[in-house]
Amino acid sequence: MESLLKDNMKLVEEFNAKPIGTIENLPNFYTFRNNLIFSHRDFDKFLKRLEDGEESAIVSGLNASGELHMGHKVVFDTNLFFQKEFNMHVFIPLSDDESYLSKKVSTQEAGLENAMNLAKDLIAYGFDMKKTYIAIDQIYTDIYNLAIKLSRHITMSEIKAIYGYKNEDNIGMHFYPTIQSAHVLLPQELMGIKNVLVPIGPDEDAHLRSARDVASRTGYEKPAVLHTRFMPGLDGEKMSKSRGNAIFYSDDDKTVSRKVSSAFSGGRDTVEEHRRLGGNPEVDIACIYLKNYYLGEKEAENLFNEYRSGRIMSGEVKEMLKEKIIEDLRKFRISLANVSEADVDRILLRNK
Repeated sequence: MESLLKDNMKLVEEFNAKPIGTIENLPNFYTFRNNLIFSHRDFDKFLKRLEDGEESAIVSGLNASGELHMGHKVVFDTNLFFQKEFNMHVFIPLSDDESYLSKKVSTQEAGLENAMNLAKDLIAYGFDMKKTYIAIDQIYTDIYNLAIKLSRHITMSEIKAIYGYKNEDNIGMHFYPTIQSAHVLLPQELMGIKNVLVPIGPDEDAHLRSARDVASRTGYEKPAVLHTRFMPGLDGEKMSKSRGNAIFYSDDDKTVSRKVSSAFSGGRDTVEEHRRLGGNPEVDIACIYLKNYYLGEKEAENLFNEYRSGRIMSGEVKEMLKEKIIEDLRKFRISLANVSEADVDRILLRNK
């Protein structure tokens, strides 16, 4: 699982990101307390301006090729915390066009349908419909006007150097980083909000390096960035749809129970051996999820000690996690059932 930190370490060691621990007085929220935020760019400056009362915004996109799953939890819980704590605007681009260009979906219609479903999910997640703006590019086509404006300041050699695209890749993929830069700069373009934060996974930093560069060339302020840590999937590897190792918000109770039961364990081969030698909570997925998502510091410390000593079994820990996730997803399903088409229409950005 240490391999999951390689992308995070690379950002600090090779691309000048700063470890989050260098900032004092971080927000008192679990994603910061549990070290689920690894590094940043200018978050200290963003935080000071926010606490000084400056109107601020978050931009936090989502690929429109799949469903909401627990791998999204750290980013969207962090976004929701800032919105509730500081009454912030949240912009959520749903990249239906990139999903099509990269062949993650077979048709534009499929990308649009996925994006509309994700919009419902995000409303159900709890975002304030009066302060949240969802951009689906097939609907909010004004985004392309801003992208064209920015494109004069980005060269093909830069795109190839940052992304590794080749001449054989379709031209849409070469242009798409400009559209993502437009997404990032939307709060400044539409509302004049200059203090902007973009929480991302470490694998998305190239988009923000490009966006920050073009912002400085075109009279916009560079957005601040938070890099989350990758949480392992149920098999201990990187969480992804293709590996089938994630809990989806659409999973029913039986599916959650089955997936958690088969999750990677740090327990011993037999009950007797586990009681005698104890298990390894550092690699046990149920222990990791409970510690990082659901338990307070003392509760997590006690759980890990009990697991190491062999006084608590792997199956017992998995049952604890099942209860937590099933309760969360039941609440989500109730909320989702109350989301109407009118709610979705109200939260979507529309052309002027």
